[in-house]
Amino acid sequence: MKKIGIISVEDSSAASDLPGASNRERSNPPHRILVVDDDNDVRQLSVDLLVDSGYVVESAKDGAAGWEALKADGANIFDLIITDNIMPRMSGIEMIEKIRDARMSLPIIMVTRYLPAHAFARKPWLRPDATLERPCSNDDLLATVKKLLRAEDSYRAQMNMLLPKYL
Repeated sequence: MKKIGIISVEDSSAASDLPGASNRERSNPPHRILVVDDDNDVRQLSVDLLVDSGYVVESAKDGAAGWEALKADGANIFDLIITDNIMPRMSGIEMIEKIRDARMSLPIIMVTRYLPAHAFARKPWLRPDATLERPCSNDDLLATVKKLLRAEDSYRAQMNMLLPKYL
């Protein structure tokens, strides 16, 4: 598994330790994204795009490696997963099934040439939060990432406001 980004998963330093980190960056560290794709070039292009947009990114070469990263690092370390579907060892849909079975609450974007519509029809709970068909533009991918992360941040903020009332 290749780790790329502003801060590697093993790095214990926070965004506030980075030179020139603003107060906003100190209070809101960059989102962490896991990119899962068996095509080295496509995976690297996605990683580069996301890193250039300010995200911390880890990548995995297939669904099995992605699942191992989620189990090893814990789902809490990632804010979003971007996955292909057709990959060796474990497909994207199989990885999503493991994520759902483990009750990991992570937004997922499936970016693939062939959407598994039949699998989604049989098991609608496996449908990712967003899908993009390849080829898709960098702008489409970034817009989808931003939309899902905004929704996730909003949800977490609402939950944080409600929790003290019930504790």
